[in-house]
Amino acid sequence: MQPTLRRILFIVILIAGLAWIGISANPADSDTAAAPQVGFSAPDFSLQSLDGQSYRLSDLHGQVVLVNLWATWCPPCRAEMPAIQKVYAEYQDQGLVVLGINSTVQDELSAVAPFVADYGLTFPILLDETGQVSSTYQLRSLPSSYFIDREGVIRYVVSGPMSEALLYARIEELLK
Repeated sequence: MQPTLRRILFIVILIAGLAWIGISANPADSDTAAAPQVGFSAPDFSLQSLDGQSYRLSDLHGQVVLVNLWATWCPPCRAEMPAIQKVYAEYQDQGLVVLGINSTVQDELSAVAPFVADYGLTFPILLDETGQVSSTYQLRSLPSSYFIDREGVIRYVVSGPMSEALLYARIEELLK
């Protein structure tokens, strides 16, 4: 191939690559928000609980909040639930709120109440029936947990199951 033809081919490929990058990149004014991150305010949401009560995250300002997204069919979710319940029972009087958000959009609503009863869960179980919270929090895996301080700022994010020791360490630090 001649050098001139090679240069033209290189320039065409370069322009096509730049055009592809420009087309596939999200514009700055896009509706797509960044995933919730440590050090930033937790995105607000409002959901109904299993018993029909309405909960809004922003109404819990001043309390330490653990937001845990889960599903009944998820083995790691099942594994961590007893530890979450134990920590909640121990620290709820000190200002800990646990919001167990069932990813109902990818679960069976009829399975939630029996799950709650089987695990003896006493913290609020919220239903994400439309996937709004899963989308807002850009849920990538179950379970996913967000530790939110008294000012509404995310301090820790855990994707996957949490040990009891990890739960205690994070909660005790935030309740100081």
